[in-house]
Amino acid sequence: MIKFFRNTRKKLNTVSKTANCEKHDFLILVFVFFYIAAATAQNNYFPDAVWQTKKPEELGMNKSLLDSAIIIAIQNENTVEKDLRIGLLKSYAREPGYKIIGPTKHRGGPTGVIIKNGYIVAQWGDIDRVDMTFSATKSFLSTVAGLASDQGLIKSVSDPVKKYVWDESFEGDHNVRVTWEHLLHQSSDWSGMLFGLHDWADRPPKEGGIDDWTRRSLVEPGTVYEYNDVRVNLLAYSLLNVWRKPLSMVLKEKIMDPIGASSTWRWYGYENSYVNIDGLMMQSVSGGGHHGGGLFSNTLDMARFGLLYLHNGKWKNQQLISEKWIQAATTPSPAQKDYGYLWWLNSDKKWKQFSSSVFYALGYGGNYIIVDPEHDMVIVIRWVNDKIEDVLNLINKSIKKN
Repeated sequence: MIKFFRNTRKKLNTVSKTANCEKHDFLILVFVFFYIAAATAQNNYFPDAVWQTKKPEELGMNKSLLDSAIIIAIQNENTVEKDLRIGLLKSYAREPGYKIIGPTKHRGGPTGVIIKNGYIVAQWGDIDRVDMTFSATKSFLSTVAGLASDQGLIKSVSDPVKKYVWDESFEGDHNVRVTWEHLLHQSSDWSGMLFGLHDWADRPPKEGGIDDWTRRSLVEPGTVYEYNDVRVNLLAYSLLNVWRKPLSMVLKEKIMDPIGASSTWRWYGYENSYVNIDGLMMQSVSGGGHHGGGLFSNTLDMARFGLLYLHNGKWKNQQLISEKWIQAATTPSPAQKDYGYLWWLNSDKKWKQFSSSVFYALGYGGNYIIVDPEHDMVIVIRWVNDKIEDVLNLINKSIKKN
């Protein structure tokens, strides 16, 4: 490297003998800056069809601590039933009229993969097995919204969705004020029914009954966060109207194929969520598996998606989704400080041992895609219980501090 810099300086001196020393130094600094930037970009490893592995020690990690983390993850399997239909029916039994109207699948056992500097340093379980991801799907849906924004299909996330979707979905004094950003932040308080599902029936309050829930006062859009799958599905439906083709096709063409994902992932909607777009019947996908459906994926494909976000939307030499969108998606919302555009954030240091820059996708049953920019790391953990923080703390401790 030193020899390279010396030779470079000699060449610059030869080319410009009459220039003063300050100009020489400035040119050298500029050249060195771009050389280092290019070298750094080339050093980022992105997997091809076969994902390379490295020993933890090669990347400055303590194997013993990493193995301990994996043991805890395996020993603390989530208790949700393997037959996820039964699990869903039990979990949401108090929701009025609850029903499963999308595909489900028996789940596998504890599974995970840890990516450091782009390489696999640890894995457990069947990482090629396709399972439901539940609400981790929401972060993929956010990405499709980002692509629409990047391409100018959505002019501004501050626009009322009514400007783009002119049917009855956004009629009324309240719903007409709902913006794309409100839906992305889950703070719209949209009121209505979509594909036979009422907004108020999704995770109703513990207090009161149907009469109270249906007659409640609506809050100003953007002021109160409320986790609600009907409204997330409304976002998916609205994006379908903007893209005018199935969102699974958008995700495949724009994201999953370029990052080298397998051909095994699927994104489903409901049996009654087909809509007519340009004379063609298209399924509006769901943003989770609350009523079945959502994204079904293996662990490695989830890790590739996390790696894309770790690199701010860039995969090798392609900027698949803008860095501007990823920054917006991982910025705390006004209504919920640990939530961005359908991504969970560690901004409140819920996981105390991890940086506030960590963000993650999270789905029912303990399905995580965790992105840790500070340590150049992506962690995918599936079917873990509430001991997730114990697992993460050991992974964090395994990283040898300089």
